[in-house]
Amino acid sequence: MKFNTKTIHAGVHPDPATGAIMTPIYQTSTYAQPGLGEHKGYEYSRTHNPTRTQLQNNLAALENASHGLCFASGMAAIDAVIRLLSPGDEVIATNDLYGGSYRIFTKIFASCGIKFHFVDMSNHANIKAHINDKTKLLWVETPTNPLLKIIDIEAVATIAKASNALLCVDNTFASPYLQRPIDLGADIVMHSVTKYINGHSDVVMGALVFNSKDLLKRLSFIQNSCGAVPGPQDCFLVLRGIKTLHLRMQRHCENGKKIAHYLKTHPKVSNVYWPGFDSHPGHDIASKQMDDFGGMLSFSIKGDKLEDAQAFISKTKLFTLAESLGGVESLCGHPASMTHAAIPKEEREKAGLKDSLIRLSVGVEDVDDLIDDLKQAIG
Repeated sequence: MKFNTKTIHAGVHPDPATGAIMTPIYQTSTYAQPGLGEHKGYEYSRTHNPTRTQLQNNLAALENASHGLCFASGMAAIDAVIRLLSPGDEVIATNDLYGGSYRIFTKIFASCGIKFHFVDMSNHANIKAHINDKTKLLWVETPTNPLLKIIDIEAVATIAKASNALLCVDNTFASPYLQRPIDLGADIVMHSVTKYINGHSDVVMGALVFNSKDLLKRLSFIQNSCGAVPGPQDCFLVLRGIKTLHLRMQRHCENGKKIAHYLKTHPKVSNVYWPGFDSHPGHDIASKQMDDFGGMLSFSIKGDKLEDAQAFISKTKLFTLAESLGGVESLCGHPASMTHAAIPKEEREKAGLKDSLIRLSVGVEDVDDLIDDLKQAIG
């Protein structure tokens, strides 16, 4: 079954009771049991819910994985992965990554005795320099947030396996439409389902997909024990959103390409970060492991002044200033003060994230209208 067909059919089936084509919203907390130890696979909705089950199966199929688990947010999904570790374990993570990931690593789990190393993972020597017998997890974002760096998943998977460490890839920026890390050797793929997978800015959710039965046992235990699960209404909305994932992503990519090239030639713009450019350091790897280059990009206005970024953000009309990304509407953000504010300034700048950087989530509107909005906002 090809990807576009999977978005409609994989992992889902008509309701056995009524024949309903759309998965029903099983708005129930508990289930009748004929007798002690007898049930139909569902006892309590924190543990299992039929709407969530179909969503989990659908997400696993999209990533060419065997198992999927959904969580109340992307952060809850990340939390579950790190709970696989023990005090004394070490993690090597991308240094250009979502600020919420950095925050939970450094402010929550570091105090539990887990050590984190943040390195530029596009250079494999940086990874190997920190690998030791305590390394239990490699955490990759690619494309990275917000500088759109590209990390070779297959190469990092080889390093992880040689070190007997897990590899988890945050695939939020790409979505399974563009990139499927399980096929490249990743052990776990994490998604902020809130973003491209749902695509309509009306749900907060996270997901993990993987092949290992051992991981299924351990992560299911964490999911049930900690209880950070999404409700059936949200699962229904995401199932609905996934049915147009391929259509939306195609337009995100088309619009992103046109806007990236427009900004690159603008006399007032510098440092456009988008992996589709031949000049991008990770372009060849992106071409190998991605099917297209996505609708996320970042840029700075020449001079790299914070006030120029502020002026731009105050003038946009279609690019709404807001947290998040991946919805049908175009958004602009200021990573240093918004999504990445949890990362200390010196650490941000060490990774190349300046206060002048602007991040765009290019939506599916008419691209000419979007370019007109950028033109008037830049001046």
